[in-house]
Amino acid sequence: MIRKGLPGGSFKPLPEESIRMVHQTAMRVIEEVGFEVNSGTALELFKGAGARVDQEKRRVCLSQKKAMELIEMAPSEVRLCGQDEKNDIILGGSRVYTGTGGTALYVYHPDIGQKQLATLDDLKRIAKLVDGLDNIHLFLLPVYPSDLPFEQIDVNRFFAGLDNTTKHIMGGVYTPDGVKQVIRMAEIIAGSAERLRQRPLISIIACTISPLKIDSQYGDVLVSIAKSGIPVACPAEPLCGATSPVTLAGNLVIQTVDSLIGVILTQIVNPGTPVIFGSVATNTDLNSLKYLAGSVEMGLLNAAGAQMAQFYKLPFYATGGMTDSKVLDAQSGYESALTSLLCALAGANFIHDAAGLMEFALTVCYEKYVTDNEILGMVMRAVEGITVNDDTLAFDLIKQVGPGGNFVAAKHTRRFMRSEHYQPSLSDRESRDNWEAQGSKTTWRRAAEMVPQIIAEHNYSLPAAARQQVLSEITGIVD
Repeated sequence: MIRKGLPGGSFKPLPEESIRMVHQTAMRVIEEVGFEVNSGTALELFKGAGARVDQEKRRVCLSQKKAMELIEMAPSEVRLCGQDEKNDIILGGSRVYTGTGGTALYVYHPDIGQKQLATLDDLKRIAKLVDGLDNIHLFLLPVYPSDLPFEQIDVNRFFAGLDNTTKHIMGGVYTPDGVKQVIRMAEIIAGSAERLRQRPLISIIACTISPLKIDSQYGDVLVSIAKSGIPVACPAEPLCGATSPVTLAGNLVIQTVDSLIGVILTQIVNPGTPVIFGSVATNTDLNSLKYLAGSVEMGLLNAAGAQMAQFYKLPFYATGGMTDSKVLDAQSGYESALTSLLCALAGANFIHDAAGLMEFALTVCYEKYVTDNEILGMVMRAVEGITVNDDTLAFDLIKQVGPGGNFVAAKHTRRFMRSEHYQPSLSDRESRDNWEAQGSKTTWRRAAEMVPQIIAEHNYSLPAAARQQVLSEITGIVD
């Protein structure tokens, strides 16, 4: 049973009064402190929208009234489509979906205990693997192919995704020209520019820089994406004690402002642009101020971010499911599970990085994708909660069976057993004797056996005509 798009929201780390206080502080920052804009195009757009602009400092301030007017122009829901309609998702409200993330530089191989630089072939194989993992709903391009020159990265990453999975493809881009090429590629595959806007097969990430800064390149990229009408995610990555105050509340203010800056800019460029409010907020190691990916505070921050997104009625791109561990061990499991669970129960719409990532987001692992798929199945079961009605309360059955009886053979048991209880595909529930007879395999070894099977069974490629047109029209693709 595939669970996706279920409503979360049972976990609320922020009381209503705290949400109001975070919002009010964020609005004061936008109006009184402002933010730095290093894109000349974006700076002029803010100025034209009525912002106070200090040209020398490139500092922009917006009134709270104007900021909220622009935020309210953004759609409350964003549809992200797959090439197969069964993979369509609608972000918004408290509906929960999960996906991959990156951009990792390495692939870890637990059989040899070593990591290697990621390649374009790794990206293709991971796309096929994720295509067969039902609890991972969206494919965010997870690795940086080290075997390609920089100018070919954008088109090849997106082509590798589109040519190897029918799930929606999201990813970052590195150049304005890359944005244009990627969008044109998607238009060819969709059938036309209009059909791509109706059914967006891709979405693009454009980050703001914490604290309170839009850099030149990402500013230009964000403007370009907004003009195109393609869905865009605007995440920010404030780090407690480094690029934000050390307190979680202070970090949440910076994250809220940084992401809202991106949302606001998209609506100035093109009112109604499908935009996703986003967070990669986390804390730092207090000994070294190093980025942490598996801390419980990251889970809390992103769960609170979900509440802020719901307050602004914006779709939300959250971060969870990672680990700081270097191997597939207990730490890898509990960190990944806890952060994903907190985000999901809070109603985060799209939990990115929820599968495959380890070692401070530097590394991915094939076997971890399979393990995380199992974790996410359990997470989504938790989001579903407990259904209470006359049928599930089962009074008539209890009365019929009576004291000392059992429910094993009841029709009620057969009817509910598979839908009511998560059915694992990886976890071991055998007796010790049976487990030993089957080779005493650890979790990662069982996952390792599943990886090639799943990849072999999900050998998708684009329709021949569209594929050929892309290869002939878009330069730089390595086939």
